Amino acid sequence: MIKKISYLLIVIAVIFVSCSKQENQFTISGVITHAEGDTIYLEELHTSSLKPAGKDKINKKGEFKFEGQASIPTYYLLKLDDRNFITLLVDSAENVVISADAANFHREYSVTGSMGSEQVRTLDAKLKETQNKLDSLRSLNDLYKGNPDYDAVRPKWSAEYDRIVEEQIEFSTNFVRENPFSMASVLALYQKFRPQDQGYIVSDLQVMKTAASALYSIYPQSEQVQALYNDALQFVRQEQSAKMKKFIQEQGQNSPDIVLPDPEGNEISLASLRGKVVLLQFWSAVDRGSRIQNPVLVELYKKYKNKGFEIYQVSIDQNRAEWVDAIDQDKLTWINVGDMEGSALATRVYNIQSVPSNYLLDKEGEIVAKNLKGPGLEKAVANLLK
Repeated sequence: MIKKISYLLIVIAVIFVSCSKQENQFTISGVITHAEGDTIYLEELHTSSLKPAGKDKINKKGEFKFEGQASIPTYYLLKLDDRNFITLLVDSAENVVISADAANFHREYSVTGSMGSEQVRTLDAKLKETQNKLDSLRSLNDLYKGNPDYDAVRPKWSAEYDRIVEEQIEFSTNFVRENPFSMASVLALYQKFRPQDQGYIVSDLQVMKTAASALYSIYPQSEQVQALYNDALQFVRQEQSAKMKKFIQEQGQNSPDIVLPDPEGNEISLASLRGKVVLLQFWSAVDRGSRIQNPVLVELYKKYKNKGFEIYQVSIDQNRAEWVDAIDQDKLTWINVGDMEGSALATRVYNIQSVPSNYLLDKEGEIVAKNLKGPGLEKAVANLLK
């Protein structure tokens, strides 16, 4: 009886392992005409490298086949050579089938059995179509330069160029908006009109943030998703910085006002300190780096407070007791403010990414330096007070 039970458990284990492998196993096969006897390669696409995943000799019928495992949708390059390849997005248990001709392998091919690969095909085909149209207009523009009627036809070509660009932007943006949980959206978000371009086709930050958040929630282990998520965070920071610059331009000064309560609840405005040299310092009572800097600032304040120097220290804390205790322990006698909710508006406006951070303002309230400390800070304060 025991032997029968043991045998049954072994059989169940084997079946379980076999099923697990089959669940994650995929195949990539197909027919490529005019490539008989050639070698075809499969490479896994990482964010900064390619990892060989196999190679196969194409038989006399043009057939090839790869098998592999993927627990999440994974990007692969299927290559005849370095210039003749297609991009696939393969998920577990998919049976991907490719049909193409060797002569135009990277331009014209069909793919079935993989939704992600079909979406990649659609994205690539649309972008190639757009690039060809734009290249034609550029060539036409170059050929007609110097022609007597060039000035008459140029506006028409320029308008057509802009229309094609906007059509591609709308297509790519809508694709990401409609497929936020598809790994194909990663490709859409990193596509450019030309490789040398600085920006991407999809410029809608909200669309990017939505896709990054959606993908990160289900594929946090993916290198591409991690890169997208980190880039989205960086773009958010840049957007906040741009908003700060715009606010500064609109206000006519480069130090937006801050109005926050001190420990007694009295609201104190940064702008009320015009006429003094001000160190705008962001800190936290529970941050070791901030506490280490405080004694240095105490000495600096003692030396220059009667000469027109003031410190406006903004706390990002959320615990009032810790904040007040730190002020008392470190003997901070200058202006200390904070809303005990992280002072989020102030930190966002001044693009504060970490503490301690500071800005040095002259008597007119203009920012003249950032994140000075030690002798450099004292020298700058002394020079402004002359």
